[in-house]
Amino acid sequence: MKLVGDKANNYFTSPDTSHTAILIYGADTMRVALRRHELLKALIGDNAEEEMRLTRISGSDLRSDPALLLDGLKATGFFPGRRAVFVDSATDTNSAVIDAAMQDWQIGDAILVLTSYQLNARSKLRKMIENNSNSVAIGIYNDPLNEKEIISIASKHNLINFSDDAKKDLIALGRSLDPGDFQQTCEKLSLYKYKDDSIITSIDINLCAPVTIDAALDEAIHIIADARSAEVGPMLSRLFGQGINPTTLCIAVTRYFKNLHSAASHPSGPDAALSRARPPVFGHRKEHMLRQVRLWGGTRLEKALGVLTDTDLLLRSSSKAPAHAMLERAFIRISMMRPK
Repeated sequence: MKLVGDKANNYFTSPDTSHTAILIYGADTMRVALRRHELLKALIGDNAEEEMRLTRISGSDLRSDPALLLDGLKATGFFPGRRAVFVDSATDTNSAVIDAAMQDWQIGDAILVLTSYQLNARSKLRKMIENNSNSVAIGIYNDPLNEKEIISIASKHNLINFSDDAKKDLIALGRSLDPGDFQQTCEKLSLYKYKDDSIITSIDINLCAPVTIDAALDEAIHIIADARSAEVGPMLSRLFGQGINPTTLCIAVTRYFKNLHSAASHPSGPDAALSRARPPVFGHRKEHMLRQVRLWGGTRLEKALGVLTDTDLLLRSSSKAPAHAMLERAFIRISMMRPK
């Protein structure tokens, strides 16, 4: 049988332990692994591996020794409790062996958990599981996390007490990150708020969110956008000494100024534009960018983008002009456009 939507999401935390086999498949191996971990925890608990109630078999090992699967399903555990056999990276070439083992499965045998890559509707393995009334197939797709999933992941890390703005920021962050990155962010936030019962704010989330731009580039961008022209030269000397390519730096600054320009020209205002940005901007970073947008204004931002575009073209051309000096001149010129 095939499960989708809320039924599929709920199954990972409340699986039917009478099922013979459960197949989880998808193109993103990280998403599949996270769901598999969640399912095995619900099926056999946290200590199953230590208590030898979990048998792991790779798809390649199963091809070379088909008896591994049936032996694992029929084995009697030393410790009490439910057992599972996990076959990693199963493919259609394993389908005959898996089908035979499922036909021989009886109540009391271990539950069979399979993971695979993306399987189309013609897949033998997928068809076999979906056509079996006592087995379940669940596809994992690369869709952004929905609000319910985001709140559920946060609550598992004891992150419940959010301010209204912080909750909106968390949802925006969850929708923009891969599930694995969002899990790590929640773990980091949980440690950050350890033994701290105060309400979780947008600043807390901002401090724990993954950095989207290298910290050194981030500092350089803000020196330019904040009109600190006297600091441009020393900053560039430091970055060039670290081996950062002038073109890479120019592209990063251009991308940032494009975001500022989009915010300045958005019909609903810069606040709405930054809230809908991907990745989202919130907390202290959002306040900083809003202040920059208001001080720059749309016209000056257009001029700054013109200078950056011309500089980028020169850097990529066959010009004999020194790239470092060319970039420093452009950045100083831009930083002096904005009134302080």
